[in-house]
Formats: sequence, structure tokens, C-alpha cells
Amino acid sequence: MDLGLTALELARIQFAFTVSFHIIFPAISIGLASFLAVLEWRWLKTNDPVYRDLFKFWIKIFALSFGMGVVSGVVMSYQFGTNWSEFSRIAGSVTGPLLTYEVLSAFFLEAGFLGIMLFGWGRVGPKTHFFATLMVAIGTCISMFWILSSNSWMQTPQGFAFENGIIVPQDWFAIVFNPSFPYRLAHMALAAFLVSGLLVAATAAWHLLKGRRDALVKKSFSMAMWMILALAPLQMFVGDLHGLNTLEHQPAKLAAIEGHWETNKDHGMPLYLFGIPDMEAEETKYAIGIPNLGSLIMTHTLNGEVKGLKEFAPEDRPNSTIVFWSFRIMVGMGMLMILLAVFGLWLRKTGKFYESKWLHKFALWMGPSGFIALLAGWFTTEVGRQPWIIYGVMRTKDALSPVSAEQVGLTLIIFVVVYCIVFGIGIFYMLKMMVKGPEFIYSTPHSDGEVIRASKRPMSTIDNEQQLEASNRVNDQENLK
Repeated sequence: MDLGLTALELARIQFAFTVSFHIIFPAISIGLASFLAVLEWRWLKTNDPVYRDLFKFWIKIFALSFGMGVVSGVVMSYQFGTNWSEFSRIAGSVTGPLLTYEVLSAFFLEAGFLGIMLFGWGRVGPKTHFFATLMVAIGTCISMFWILSSNSWMQTPQGFAFENGIIVPQDWFAIVFNPSFPYRLAHMALAAFLVSGLLVAATAAWHLLKGRRDALVKKSFSMAMWMILALAPLQMFVGDLHGLNTLEHQPAKLAAIEGHWETNKDHGMPLYLFGIPDMEAEETKYAIGIPNLGSLIMTHTLNGEVKGLKEFAPEDRPNSTIVFWSFRIMVGMGMLMILLAVFGLWLRKTGKFYESKWLHKFALWMGPSGFIALLAGWFTTEVGRQPWIIYGVMRTKDALSPVSAEQVGLTLIIFVVVYCIVFGIGIFYMLKMMVKGPEFIYSTPHSDGEVIRASKRPMSTIDNEQQLEASNRVNDQENLK
């Protein structure tokens, strides 16, 4: 079987494929876990059953995404031993403990309280259940902490030494809190919350377009839009700080992102809005730019100097063609998120927030934008690090296992087929639940005109205690008092 690609190229494609599938599920889980904690806190504080009904709906989506995230994560991690064994052999003394800390501190915390969160309604007190939900939400954030610490160390490595060709940790504080870690952690956390906020907003917008105007849909839409309004501008600010950090520690990556070949010695660097970087010709063709804006963004001065790609040896340059456009896709999605949030705020002020079909259609179409921006951002980060697997320390080609192109190609084909079937079914079922929408269990519609869905319960494994809950509602109210 000859695919016309080397084992290195196929291994990179395989890892990119599996990590692209995997990353969307933890992003949903991280955001929804915190959203669920907020919903349950609001229910405990206000005793409004609408929050409890929304919790019952979104916990199904969370459970499904959490399960798919765990499965896809296990498969992805195996590749460090199969395709990238040299990386594990040389750098495993750093990355191995970081991933172990993630399992011991985060996964055990999530696993310990997940059962109570999913099955505890009516079996434990409301405050105990809220504590379990809070622990799961904290666990997802701790997991993100350790994973991003490991990834950031690969981007900006420090705190280690070489002994007999093996990386040996010297300063764990420096390793964990490496120069790019705080920015990458904040950027990813906000991305996860925006992914979930846009998902909730799109789901509510779908039902608003279908004519539902009940409290469950309105509350979902309102909360999600407030979240987007707060986080989308903040994400742009954090992204700017992350860019300044990249300029300091990974200048070749930044030059590739900007499609910038020549160092601007005596004038400001333009910001290219459009262009096609040509790696062989060493130029960005058909470039359309704004003079001096690149320097202003990157250095916060109109004439700040930024290194061009020609300052780096050809073998040390990232693929500018890919990261130039992946970065602009990410930023473009971010700008649309801000536009959606501001449009929603304006309509909220004019009293047309729940009636404007333009807003609802916009929110619905923006539902996938969080995932698009997330994947585009990760492509920018990972492709921009090339040709290094550990920036400036170990090249990607030196991390490859002694495998043939045929072996990697065969497993890649198997992964594509299995992933499309298994996760395709999971995503289809998730979308099916979203289309069905939240149901009135503890709350009641405010008018006869509100649309109520039939009480067909998907994921009965989570809701099989509904009858027990109904019989314990009075006791729950007493416990709240």
C-alpha cells in the first residue's frame, strides 16, 4: 500500500486526525461542567425549578461528550508509544509525570464524583449533589491545567538538562509554569467556555426559530448570550497577550503566522488580511495589507521591528501557508462571536431579544464557530511549532518510532473508519437530543401557547430515577430550607 507519503507525514496526519476529534469533546465537557455548576447553584439560591430542568437536559449532553472524550483520549495517548516512541524515550521523564499528575489529581476527582452527579438526584441531599457537580467541574479544569502544562513545555521548554541524550527534569516549577503556559491555559479555558456558550445559544436559537418561547428556552438563550458577551472580547485580549509571548519565545512561528518574510528595519510591518505564502519563492503572493498595523499589534508601536522568516534557516521554518490561514480563520470566528454578542445586547436593550429571527439565525449558524476557532487555533499552535516536537530541542523527525509508511497508513485508515462510525453516531445522538430540547419536569410553562415537547427520555441510564425524584420533591424543598 503506497499512499505517496512518508511514515513521518502519515504519523503526523494520524495524530492530527485523532487529536482534532478528541479536543472537541473535552472542550464541551469543560464548558458544560461549569455551566451545570452555575445552573445548580442558581437553583439552590433561587429555588427556581427552571434551572433544575435545564440542568437535567444539559447533563445528558455533558455525559455523552465526557464519555467520548475519555475514549478518544485513550486512543490518542497510545500513539506516543506506537508512532512516537523516541519522543517518549527521550522526553518521557518530563511529559510522563505531568500526564500522571493529571490522572491522579483530575481524572480520579472527576470519576469519584461523576456517579453522584449523574445518578444522585433524589438519593443525596441537594447541597451534596451540588458539591459533586462542583468537584467534577473543578476536575475538568485541573485536567486542562496538566495537559496544557505538558503541551506548553513542548512549546517553550525549560527546567531540564540532558544526560546521556535523555531529558532529565531539574526544576519542576519551571517545567510546569513555563513561559507560554499561563497564556495558553487562559486562551484554552476561554475557548472551552465559548464552545459551550455558543452550543447552548445555538440550541436555544433553534427552538426559538421553531416557535418555542417558554422559560427553559429563553433562560438558556439569555445565559449563553451573556457568557459570549463577557468572554469573546476577553478572549481577544488574552490572544493579544499570547501573541506577544509568541513573539518573544517563538519568533519563527509568529513570522509564519503573519506571512512576513523580510525583517522590517526602517518601517512598520503591515498586517496582511489576505495573501498566499509561497514557501519555495519565499514571499507572500497577492498580499493585501494594512501598513504599520502588524507592528502596532505585535510590538504596540507603529514602527516596531519584527523578524521575518528569512532570518531563520529554511529547515527551521514552519509552514506559513497553513498557519497564515488557520490563524485568520480563528481570528475571523472570534470577531463574529463579538459581533453576535453585541448584536444580542442591542436587541436585548430594544426588547426584541427573543423575537428577532435575524439574531436567532445568526446564533444558530454560529453554533459550530467555537469548534472551528478551537481547531484552527490548535493547528496554528502545533503546525507553527514545526519542525520541532520540543521547540528548539528535538525535531519531529527524530521523535518517530521505527515504523514503516505501510504500517502507519493502515492504522490511519482504520482510525478514520472507526472514528467516523463510532463518534459519528455519538455526535448524531447528541444533535438529536439538542433538537428535542429541554423539557418541563419540575417547572411548568407560563402560558398555554408555549410549546412543550413530549416526555420521551433519551439516555434513560441517567434519568431512570425520575420517578424517585418526583416522589422526593417535597423532601428536596425541605432540605433546601
